[in-house]
Amino acid sequence: QVQVVESGGGLVQPGGSLRLSCVASGFTFSNATMSWVRQKPGKGLEWVADIKSRGDRSYYKDSVKGRFTISRDNAKNTVYLQMNSLHPADTAVYYCGKGQLRCSGIDCFAAGGYRYDDWGPGTQVAVSA
Repeated sequence: QVQVVESGGGLVQPGGSLRLSCVASGFTFSNATMSWVRQKPGKGLEWVADIKSRGDRSYYKDSVKGRFTISRDNAKNTVYLQMNSLHPADTAVYYCGKGQLRCSGIDCFAAGGYRYDDWGPGTQVAVSA
């Protein structure tokens, strides 16, 4: 079964940087698009970025374009999210997921429209002075 474990979060000042990691298992990682989503305090889930299986194409939420970079290492079954120029509005729990996920309210959906629920523990990012 799909298992993911996120890490790398923490407390950072505005303008700072963090690099999140997500190690995946239970499926053929090199064949899968991978996504990052986040949940801000008291809010639903929102898609942040995704990257195609070979790492040759990636897509970003408008508010993070130019600041966040998603990448992957298929030899390590790991997807990364480099976050620069962090804002307090980036404060959230960050999750990775298998597939191209799109979120609405408290749910995210994979291709085909099924609700995605193979979440890991997430990693907390807090941006504050």
